[in-house]
Amino acid sequence: MGYYNGGDSKGSTFVLIVVLFILLIIVGKAHF
Repeated sequence: MGYYNGGDSKGSTFVLIVVLFILLIIVGKAHF
């Protein structure tokens, strides 16, 4: 599926969600 084909805003939003999710996991593991 082309994330960077049609909608740039959609693709960047998807990347942003993934980055936030990874950060959440890292912070969670650091605290617990």
